Amino acid sequence: MTETQILNYALNQFAGIDAAAFELSAPYWQRKTYGKGEFYNEYKNVCKYLGFILDGVFRTYYIDDESAEEKNVFFFSKNQVVVAYKSFVTQTPCSYYTESMTESTILYIHINHLTELYGKSHHWERFGRLVAETAFNLAMNRAEEFMFRTPEQRYLELIQNHPDIFNNVPLYHIASYLGIQAPSLSRIRKRMVGK
Repeated sequence: MTETQILNYALNQFAGIDAAAFELSAPYWQRKTYGKGEFYNEYKNVCKYLGFILDGVFRTYYIDDESAEEKNVFFFSKNQVVVAYKSFVTQTPCSYYTESMTESTILYIHINHLTELYGKSHHWERFGRLVAETAFNLAMNRAEEFMFRTPEQRYLELIQNHPDIFNNVPLYHIASYLGIQAPSLSRIRKRMVGK
């Protein structure tokens, strides 16, 4: 499948974007490659693009004011959308950094083009609603992970959502995402292998 066909299929699965609706968007999608450590979006910048990951992994993080530590909040990987959701939807400055963890390739669309598509097609309007719902669910799930799930449960969910994460992301970033120290992550991994 070509990159465009992969994107078309993913949008159809996510929001029911049919071939005719996809054709409306075809001229707007651009391809971009990121090197490891390059930023998709930076702190205090307004996120103007929604990206579909063809290959690679991104992380969203903030820097803790007291400890100056980077705290990982989200990972985005192959066949997922990468976007600073709140900043993108509200067009306000972002509170996070979103960085490529590997060589990564995305197809992206500008907010102005997406807004134009909302006015042209109910399919795209639905897509916009689903993006907002996904952002809300992602934020709520992340908050609830820390309230109601053990580190082991968070670990298993991470592997389910990002199967290749351990091949692409250093363990200290994964530990930060899980809200634990690296030695605790090693113990969890050992226990899970033993099961």
